[in-house]
Amino acid sequence: MAKRKLFIFNAESFHFGQVPRQIGRTVATLVVYLLLTFTLAVLVYLAFTVVFRTDTERRLRREIRMYERLYPGLEEREQLLGDAIANLQHKDNEIYGLVFHSSGAPMLDPMEEPQTISVADTIPEWDLVSYTQHKADSLLRRSAAVDASFERIFRALSDTAMVLPPMTLPIADITYPQVGASTGRKMNPFLKAYVYHEGLDLIVTRGTPVMAAADGTVTTASSNKSQGNIVRIAHTGGYETVYAHLESMTVHVGQRVRAGDRIGTVGMSGQAFAPHLHYEVRRDGAGMDPVGFFFASVSPSEYVNMLYMSVNTLQSMD
Repeated sequence: MAKRKLFIFNAESFHFGQVPRQIGRTVATLVVYLLLTFTLAVLVYLAFTVVFRTDTERRLRREIRMYERLYPGLEEREQLLGDAIANLQHKDNEIYGLVFHSSGAPMLDPMEEPQTISVADTIPEWDLVSYTQHKADSLLRRSAAVDASFERIFRALSDTAMVLPPMTLPIADITYPQVGASTGRKMNPFLKAYVYHEGLDLIVTRGTPVMAAADGTVTTASSNKSQGNIVRIAHTGGYETVYAHLESMTVHVGQRVRAGDRIGTVGMSGQAFAPHLHYEVRRDGAGMDPVGFFFASVSPSEYVNMLYMSVNTLQSMD
């Protein structure tokens, strides 16, 4: 179909002429058309996004709802983990003083009040130099303190008169999943209430050999209603180790034993919820946390895991 042309009559020249094009009107029409098209496209897109959702959007919404449900529990677990780490640090310092009569381990961050460097290129050079010098001096002081502690430890270990505590594992090759509740308020399986637990539960199969933790003399090899078959060994330095709920005893009162000697087997005699060894370490009659004496017999990572298990296990076996 041919495009229609518009003509207008010129009264002065008595001729018909073609109507001239109006550029402004054409541009305005084009702008209106584009605006209407853009508006319609936006409306269609909004309607599509409200009514229809892509697989990615549905997956993201499911993940958001899942995270909203999990976050309160994660926050509580993070708090529990922080408390456990703080407890481990406290126990680590106690071990230094208890075993080696030395001050605690150095802090993880040797800077007491470190300056925060967030944007290095905006900090004056002198401040960077001063910070670095302060950091280096602090590290050197901490290093000297650690060296001095090791020197005291080596001197103490080389002293033949020094009395070492019982640090041999009472059960060979024990691993951290077999470590149960240690000293403190624990849930008693028979009373169904929190009572003070005086030792450490080592959960192993019945018949597992039990060894003396250090050289000493057997002072008790008898049975009672609560602890079943029980062996007590006196060691130098006022230390005493206790081995309870034994299935059998292979030592007698007055017998001298050496570290690693077999003194009996694991059982569940007396009031025991399951086969396990109830192990105690005492000094001058006062109960101590037995896990603190394991660090010389296991790797550092295994020792940390043992501490974590003993602290966070709230159910005792006796």
